[in-house]
Amino acid sequence: MAACVQGSDSSGSGTTITSSGKEITIQMMHLWPDVENSAQNKLVKEIINAYETEHPHVKIKAEVLENEPYKNKLKVLSASNSLPDVGFTWAAGFLEPYVKGELFAPLDDLIQNEMNGRFVTGTTEAFAMNGQTYALPVELNIVPVFYNKEMFGQYGLEPPQTYDEFKHIIKTLNENGVTPIALGAKDAWTGSFWYMYLADRLGGAELMDQSVANWHFTDPSLIEAARMAQELVDMNAFMKGFNGLSNEEAKSEFMNERAAMYAMGTWEVPNYTTSPDVPQSFKDKIGFFKFPTIDGGKGELNNWVGGVGVGMFVSENSKVKEEAKKFASYFVKMWGEKSVTEAGIIPATKVDTGSVQPPPMFIDLLDELNEANKVTLYLDVQMKPVASEEHQKLIQALLGKEVTPEGFAQKQEDVLKAGK
Repeated sequence: MAACVQGSDSSGSGTTITSSGKEITIQMMHLWPDVENSAQNKLVKEIINAYETEHPHVKIKAEVLENEPYKNKLKVLSASNSLPDVGFTWAAGFLEPYVKGELFAPLDDLIQNEMNGRFVTGTTEAFAMNGQTYALPVELNIVPVFYNKEMFGQYGLEPPQTYDEFKHIIKTLNENGVTPIALGAKDAWTGSFWYMYLADRLGGAELMDQSVANWHFTDPSLIEAARMAQELVDMNAFMKGFNGLSNEEAKSEFMNERAAMYAMGTWEVPNYTTSPDVPQSFKDKIGFFKFPTIDGGKGELNNWVGGVGVGMFVSENSKVKEEAKKFASYFVKMWGEKSVTEAGIIPATKVDTGSVQPPPMFIDLLDELNEANKVTLYLDVQMKPVASEEHQKLIQALLGKEVTPEGFAQKQEDVLKAGK
């Protein structure tokens, strides 16, 4: 224990070890509650237990929150300069204020040394600003449309290749009293998925990236995508009351087979493959398809909405920063090694598919990633915080038909320009 002495300062969120053998406490905050994300939650606990066993002087104290409460608490803690020693962040626009505020520690030393060569190309760049990297990528996600094969089969439906086929599916399901799509747009990022796919299939792979980068959001394809999103609402494509329901409520509808489709990130794959809390009879019914192409549109079937998921940060002001960095490196390595087989999750670290035996759906999704033409990062993540918040409000207003397609596009452009 004497070899682990780092000093006698015990202030701050962590407690550094002293010559008397006092243990180090690393405060951790994550967003995988036991109920909603049981596979991820169990994996986090397993990694923490393994680290504590290998490092008896270290204790990891974890706080767990759902997605939206997690984001809100991170903002509150940053305002009082009391972030946990380690936690999780999103990339691009979400990351920017924390970097500008010098709240996250640069982690390039980890990436260049013990983590060198472990990450999928392009993933660390998502967490880089001003030539430094501020988080270790943990997940890599895309957004398929998951569907219930049994419900489709009951009405002679097949996964669509074209948007006209997709609209036929919606019409057929409605005619037979089946809710076509589970959507909880109270968490507006879920509604943004549908808008983004329409914009991509109409305007092509680079349209949204260029629109955000150039503060220009009134391209005709972006306006037409907004119109088509409202057309889906008019067709009763989404579950009743969707704009006032959370994603968890929508997910429950799909999991309980009260809706036929659900567009969500591949972080949901454990519920369809490996989770012991989900009946195998349900897992066997779930497949996925790519968002269909639109006649005359520029977007390809192999264009995806998605990108890096969360990355693990270390607080710049942590009193146990070096130990926290060691734990972060260990966590990301272990997550990459175990997430495939134990949780059915696509990690941001490289996967040797020859040495693991992931579930079939996982293999199919890895194949899709290998063949992907483009993965467009979520709009609310791409944008700076003020524009991101406005995007979510505008998506809700658009789907609630409280704004015209033209007004939606113009207001998004205005806030992008104001924040440039």
